[in-house]
Amino acid sequence: MKILMVLTSHAEMGDTGHKTGFWLEEFTAPYYVFKDAGADIILASPAGGQPPVDPNSEVEEALTDTTRRFSEDREAQEELANTRKLTEVPIDAYDSIFFPGGHGPLWDLAEDPAAIAMIEDAVNRDLVVGAVCHAPAVFRHPRNGSGAPLVDGRRVTGFSNSEEEAVQLTDVVPFLVEDMLKNNGGQYSRGDDWAPYVVVDGKLITGQNPASSKPAAEALLDALKH
Repeated sequence: MKILMVLTSHAEMGDTGHKTGFWLEEFTAPYYVFKDAGADIILASPAGGQPPVDPNSEVEEALTDTTRRFSEDREAQEELANTRKLTEVPIDAYDSIFFPGGHGPLWDLAEDPAAIAMIEDAVNRDLVVGAVCHAPAVFRHPRNGSGAPLVDGRRVTGFSNSEEEAVQLTDVVPFLVEDMLKNNGGQYSRGDDWAPYVVVDGKLITGQNPASSKPAAEALLDALKH
């Protein structure tokens, strides 16, 4: 069981001067779900090397058991510091793809040709694809076999408009995940703000927010068994 985790390489929050990247817990929680299940994990990003961590995800109140475990895991830190370039990952190197969130993917992964092609190929090969929080942004451009948006007619979730409003970034982000999924024909649903909420539509797994990262990873593992 080989799982490709794809992280953002984008570190700037629009033109605000603030830093962004991937949300630490949205990487560490799924990473250890997969690792503890015996999966071989491949880490990749558009630029390769060390992906930027959103500094807001490293403050004390954002830390969790898995982020603390990661802080003591030299092997995992080394893997993260040396992600492979997305364009250099062979299409047969993985059985599933998972995209951790953070605001970074809105700028790079959502528009990255390699990521778009990889998602389309994975769906065509009937692989399990998962994304959490802002990472469902990666479904902005991929198409299904009929040429329609990949999420058209499919049940999905992602970071909600009200959650984006709560962090006061509605006017900063290039697009709102909830609106994009709906505009692409997705059957969007959501839970309460900041509460775990995961939607499974066949082999497409989406989670709403940081609290959804672990259950989304667990749902992906379950889907891999079927």
